Amino acid sequence: MDKKEELFLKELTDARAVPGNEEEVREIFKKYATPYADKMMYDGLGGVVAKHAGEKDGPRVLIMGHMDEVGFMVTQITEKGFLKFQTLGGWWGQVMLAQQVTIKTTAGKLIHGVIGCKPPHVLSADVRNKPYDVAEMFIDIGATSEEEAMEWGIRPGDMVTPHTEYRRLNDSKFLLAKAWDNRIGTAVSLKVLENLAKEGHPNILFAGSNVQEEVGLRGAKTSTNLTKPDIAFALDTGTAGDTPGMTPKESMSELGKGPQIIIFDASMIPHRKLRDFVIDVADELEIPYQLEVIPGGGTDAGSQHVANNGVPSLAITVATRYLHSHTSVIHEDDYLNTVKLVTEVVRRLDKDTVAKLCQY
Repeated sequence: MDKKEELFLKELTDARAVPGNEEEVREIFKKYATPYADKMMYDGLGGVVAKHAGEKDGPRVLIMGHMDEVGFMVTQITEKGFLKFQTLGGWWGQVMLAQQVTIKTTAGKLIHGVIGCKPPHVLSADVRNKPYDVAEMFIDIGATSEEEAMEWGIRPGDMVTPHTEYRRLNDSKFLLAKAWDNRIGTAVSLKVLENLAKEGHPNILFAGSNVQEEVGLRGAKTSTNLTKPDIAFALDTGTAGDTPGMTPKESMSELGKGPQIIIFDASMIPHRKLRDFVIDVADELEIPYQLEVIPGGGTDAGSQHVANNGVPSLAITVATRYLHSHTSVIHEDDYLNTVKLVTEVVRRLDKDTVAKLCQY
């Protein structure tokens, strides 16, 4: 992966976008997609889609990441200038305390803070031995009063994101950043669009990124209704099972062993013929892949497949360590092979192939 590609990933992951406040990533998507799009489209919630027609009467194929990351929203400023907050997306309290965050005000000013709580020295043994209640946490920004915090521009409703910068781990192929869930899916969507716009394809491609996935797969509903695809793919992240303590029952996937093809998750059972078609393409081209089950989570394919009159859908994901925390890790080869697989799958989705996939 060259320096330009790495800067592209850094730009996406360093950007701030929580559910309902995805503007920064939307602007980045528009910048990279517009040169390859026949038309830029937007749903009413803010999802963005680049349309590129390889064949004007070809089948409609949708590939979507999502822009939002798990984060927080300011809900209250205390008399002493501390911030109370609401979690946005699935957070585990164990990973939150003492982590640095960035608050973005309505005027665009960035305020640095840290998530705090009572010190363990004053807690009873019973409380110390349990996960700390998220409702009792707060953000310390160094303000001394509510008035001072408001003078800095902070208001209830402001976006709060983890403060973590992209970096390559010690010259390895392991890439650390916040928000791989799901900037990596957004990156795959953009790169597949670029590849197919340059090289040609037999369908009408809709490549985009949804909003509000982390709070209930909401944006996938509106974007799929907007584009009315014949076939849909969710491009996202999936759990990795290659860290100490993980068992094959929890995840079979390892970083560096290829994209994950999700054969079951809590939001959907994928379309069988589409699933097998993708596996056949991977086998034909000798692209490594991993079959994965996510019984405790879902992807935007969960909304895609029940949109309109029903859409054959599948999730293709990148294995990720430490999901839904301030810092996560992926493998460079998994990203590149996911781009390759999705590019080749979409390239083969011509009118006859899609008709066969959708025939019952």
